[in-house]
Amino acid sequence: MASLLTTHSLTHLFFYLATYLLLSSMAFGHEFRVGGPRGWIEPIGDEFESYNHWATRNRFHIGDYLYFKYENDSVLVVTHDEYKECNTTNPIAKFTDGDTKFRFDRYGFFYFISGEPSHCWAGQRLIVRVMVHPETVSPGPAPFLGPPPSRGHDTGPSSGSNPGSGFRFGLGSSPSGQPGSSGAVKFNGESATSVPGKVAMHSERL
Repeated sequence: MASLLTTHSLTHLFFYLATYLLLSSMAFGHEFRVGGPRGWIEPIGDEFESYNHWATRNRFHIGDYLYFKYENDSVLVVTHDEYKECNTTNPIAKFTDGDTKFRFDRYGFFYFISGEPSHCWAGQRLIVRVMVHPETVSPGPAPFLGPPPSRGHDTGPSSGSNPGSGFRFGLGSSPSGQPGSSGAVKFNGESATSVPGKVAMHSERL
């Protein structure tokens, strides 16, 4: 019985620790500076690492930030089709403040392009995939040990007895642990230019 209690306690401790780490990573996300020291600019020269190649070298999670630093340019959040065509006419959101901080609050793909079509076609565009956090599973309750079967002298079952009822086990259900995917992206600080029918967004100055 003591070993069962110890195992049960350790299982719950592991679950609570995993939940704490998950919530902490979501609350205190990592900041990624797009373009490094040069910032969000039109690619120039062969030595310039493409934005998408840079994205593949990093791992993005819910709660992380992208920081765009730029001058005389803009950042558009667009759909996949708009990304492919460098379509700047109807973005989900447009930022022009020069210091845009974009926070991820869902997993999946995000698409960014420059507001200048010629810059976009030159390679100033970015795809980011936000990873799904490892699923956390709630432990089930410890097994319930029922009373042992009778060892009396009678050769047959007594009246009202229930054969085969020696041990009973409790079965617990597990939550899915699946993050929400509302699709909304949250910002704080300055308001960005939003488009009717699209999701309203804001940017935050550093």
